Amino acid sequence: MPMPANLAAPRRAPAASVLLLAMLGGCAGGPAAPPFAAPSATGLPVPSYPPTPRVAQVDVYHGVRVADPWRWMESLGTPAVREWVGAENAVSRPFLESLPGRAQIKERLARHGEFERFGASLQGASSYVLPSHHGAHYFYLHSDGNQDLGVLYIAEALGGPARALIDPNTLSADRTVALADFEVAPDGEYVAYATSVAGSDWKTWHVRVTATGEDLPDEVRFTKFTPVAWTPDGAGFYYSRYPARDERRGDGTKQVSVWFHRRGAAQTEDRRVYAADGGDRNPYPAITDDGRWLVLTIADGFAENAVHCLDLRHPDSRPLRLLDRWDGRYTYLGGEGDELYFLSTAGAPRGRIIAVAAAGSEAGAVRTVIAESEDTIDDAHYVGGEFVLGYLSDAHSRVRVHRRDGSLRSELPLPGLGQVTGFEGKGADGETFYAYTDFLTPWTIFRYEIAADRSTLFRRPAAALDPAQFVTEQVFYRSKDGTRVPMYVTHRRDLRFDGRQPTLLYGYGGFNVPQLPAYTVPVATWLDLGGVYAVANLRGGSEYGETWHVAGTRTHKQNVIDDFIAAAEWLIANRITSPEHLAIQGRSNGGLLVGAALVQRPDLFAAALPVVGVLDMLRYDTASANARQWASDYGLAANPDDFEALRAYSPVQNVRRGVCYPPTLITTADHDDRVVPWHSFKFAAALQNAQMHGTRCPNPVLLHVESRAGHGAGKPTWMQLEDFTDQWAFAAAQTGLRVGTP
Repeated sequence: MPMPANLAAPRRAPAASVLLLAMLGGCAGGPAAPPFAAPSATGLPVPSYPPTPRVAQVDVYHGVRVADPWRWMESLGTPAVREWVGAENAVSRPFLESLPGRAQIKERLARHGEFERFGASLQGASSYVLPSHHGAHYFYLHSDGNQDLGVLYIAEALGGPARALIDPNTLSADRTVALADFEVAPDGEYVAYATSVAGSDWKTWHVRVTATGEDLPDEVRFTKFTPVAWTPDGAGFYYSRYPARDERRGDGTKQVSVWFHRRGAAQTEDRRVYAADGGDRNPYPAITDDGRWLVLTIADGFAENAVHCLDLRHPDSRPLRLLDRWDGRYTYLGGEGDELYFLSTAGAPRGRIIAVAAAGSEAGAVRTVIAESEDTIDDAHYVGGEFVLGYLSDAHSRVRVHRRDGSLRSELPLPGLGQVTGFEGKGADGETFYAYTDFLTPWTIFRYEIAADRSTLFRRPAAALDPAQFVTEQVFYRSKDGTRVPMYVTHRRDLRFDGRQPTLLYGYGGFNVPQLPAYTVPVATWLDLGGVYAVANLRGGSEYGETWHVAGTRTHKQNVIDDFIAAAEWLIANRITSPEHLAIQGRSNGGLLVGAALVQRPDLFAAALPVVGVLDMLRYDTASANARQWASDYGLAANPDDFEALRAYSPVQNVRRGVCYPPTLITTADHDDRVVPWHSFKFAAALQNAQMHGTRCPNPVLLHVESRAGHGAGKPTWMQLEDFTDQWAFAAAQTGLRVGTP
């Protein structure tokens, strides 16, 4: 990726390349250091880290010199990096294997995971794929509780005989080839499905005939996050792809464009139908139920987008720039005739439903169908001629059904303060499905009959955790600047708080993603072991709309870290836990949060678990065009104001010698092409360097790099089991959680 034009050219120290070669050459030389030194005061061994070369790389940003001694780690796949990673794993693996109670934790994780599931998550914990009806068939994902990957089934009737249509467990011996996505044609006769290898975001699409279970010759490559938009007759689909690259993947440094693929044809015959202006803007397709309009969402970051349309009755006509003001987010929901419906934040930070004319003299005219309210619209669907809106009220779900004219029809009763997802379908459908979950309730699926406004239970999983023994409480605390922030705290009902309870605090705080109550096997296991689990609803998410999101972005990102630190302080002040018993965890953007918090307040935590984190904020955008899209939340070092904010909290740049940082387990994966693993490499090197110099701090800093895995999506159960066993065993050992006693 070319460097931004307004970023000062980095000045290299003399002979830096010679120094780099010399130091890397020494990485493999000499006798191997023993993996552990003498035990620390906790009784756990102190790791003896492998030698880590430093280079004299200095970059200049707006007149400020910033050293980057770990720049060589960005050259992923080189022998030097591979050898260093191998040496780090040679330290972390035996350390983790030797942790007390590890075998018991692994057994409990496995036991809590052994329950039957209808529906599954393909893209991560925040997504859940529910049953759907297409033509004469129902489609659903199912796992018997002992399978590594969920299987796609097809049935003629709900609850009737079903057959496996796509079983990803058979695609590779180690189950690291996953079913990454699928889209059923409107008549249910074909399904386009995507596979990914070793957790990569790169996907290859295939087409399967539902009647026979056989694949057509279709093979559509060079895609990552694209939806697939089938034509109403199932003749083909629209999708977004990157330019081709020699490795049979796409060039992720470039824009995507929208193409049409004819079912049964070679990808070389695909026709490009749309490309966006501007080098950073990516278009993604949807198609109206009647097949007339191709709706193109033009994305550039996570705060604003545009919408263009193509009239498919006249494929050679120019695109209609329907919504092109870049004044908010517009999410396509559906349409009737030439009027299209969107969820929008333009002029409504908490969201409203609008109708936009797509044809005639009034093309582009906007009218409000459902106005903004006190609650935030987190999710919206147009199905069966009704708007089904998922609202957030103090970080939990409420569901309201509105008629097509916008009037309120009903509010669906929910079992508790939890999360609801689903309601997928088309404007003419008579039914849809949704699921409810909270920290103590596995995803429970309901069927909703739209005309009758009636919900009936479809499937309730039988999990091992007894919810009657636990309780979830929602509390509110004040952040550093006085902002009121909600937090969920879940624990055993009979627990007595004396300030010594082992507690795991989780946070994310970014990209407009709310952190809502949800049942997961790892959390159920942590609770069953006797731990307390807390989730803070930090700024940067969408819990209170776009204003809440923006308050945790760019030059305001420190607010997110302050909110998280304040959550930890509340847990301590209220005698739930103490710094000696408090662990923190976060993934991806949450890994950034954990890294920043432990660097800023090392005195506050007993253990830190940054997972696949974004940790070098000055260079995150150099990894790929997808990473460049994160600038709407993070800003760019090329901008002077953004640079000052980024430099102030970036974990890698703020590690200091002479500080004893808390025990830290940094985890990443070698195939993570979303948050590239060199973020974790650099952070581990910086922390280990600090622990070994000045204070001779005995707290372990471990880096574990998983092979044949990516950012998290599509990871088989066996690999997740090992991953969370490591994390929970590490956190338990550091927080004093006594494994085997509830």
